[in-house]
Amino acid sequence: MDHIAFGDSPISRCQFYRRVCDLPANIDPPHLGRIIMTAEHVWALMLPAHLGQAVKIRMQHQGSDIGPILSHPRSNRWTYLIRPDIPDDVLLFAEMFRLNVSVVRTGGTVALPSPVDQGEQFRRWIEPPRCTFRPSGLVVVDAIRACSEHCRPVRRKDAHA
Repeated sequence: MDHIAFGDSPISRCQFYRRVCDLPANIDPPHLGRIIMTAEHVWALMLPAHLGQAVKIRMQHQGSDIGPILSHPRSNRWTYLIRPDIPDDVLLFAEMFRLNVSVVRTGGTVALPSPVDQGEQFRRWIEPPRCTFRPSGLVVVDAIRACSEHCRPVRRKDAHA
């Protein structure tokens, strides 16, 4: 799905996302062919790519199904599409904020890969959606917590400090 196939267009891709994957996708704006998903019955967790990769590996080693994951290479972030089972808990959101993890809840927007994206510099699937499965948001949050201590990027000391 990452490569433009014969007949692949924003309309056909959007229909695939809707019909096969049950993702509430729309083309917005139509003249650019960008595909977005408004979070409703599907939410998302957006996190730094290094943490996202560690979470994926951990979930796979634990035998958890992964579900759709997309990459935003220019911002070096990954997005996990999840079931909307994360409670409305200020402490949980603060914890995720400290880890640079955004919870995209009902009404939020996620840009999905489109065949008109220029190569893979904007968005690409790490794990493409193949059906309606999405992992529990709480399972992904638990994996984020477990990986966060081991995945922090090494920070260089400022030479002028």
